[in-house]
Amino acid sequence: METQIDTPMTTRKLQPQTPFLQTSSRKSTMFYARSVVLYALLCICSTNDSKIKNASIPVRLFTEEELQRYDGSEDGQPIYMAIKGVVFDVTTGKEFYGKGAPYNALVGKDSTRAVAKMSLDPADLTHDITGLTESQLQSLEQIFKGTYKAKYPIVGYTSRRVLNEDGSPNKDFKPEDQPNFNIKDEF
Repeated sequence: METQIDTPMTTRKLQPQTPFLQTSSRKSTMFYARSVVLYALLCICSTNDSKIKNASIPVRLFTEEELQRYDGSEDGQPIYMAIKGVVFDVTTGKEFYGKGAPYNALVGKDSTRAVAKMSLDPADLTHDITGLTESQLQSLEQIFKGTYKAKYPIVGYTSRRVLNEDGSPNKDFKPEDQPNFNIKDEF
């Protein structure tokens, strides 16, 4: 004789096994949405309407004599100014740097010391920063980044920045960071 054991049978309502699918679907949707936003941002940021324009000529190396040619004395010629050995095209600021303008003394040379001291004294119109105070050096850095790198395209470097006194390459030379800045083969 067989004994039957009655066990209560419990019924469980089966839930669809979709949490993974729902989570996966949400992740996929979020990834897609983020991709679309990133793509849109990249498209907007890469337009040619950037505040800082590419220099119209290649980045190059300037000797002191070559830089002097761009002092704003000739109409139609660009106006260049160097700070910390970086040569900027300040032609768009012709009312400040052009012939007879208030800051014309600063152009056509490396005027690092004059910018740091906020001076137009001919003795300060030099690259030499020896003896500047900490406050003057901080001022120089703020003006260099906040005004010149933000407003004017870099067109080159002074030979003093790139080369050592003996003409050998300066191992510490690093090009400036600037949007749309590319080092050309001429450099």
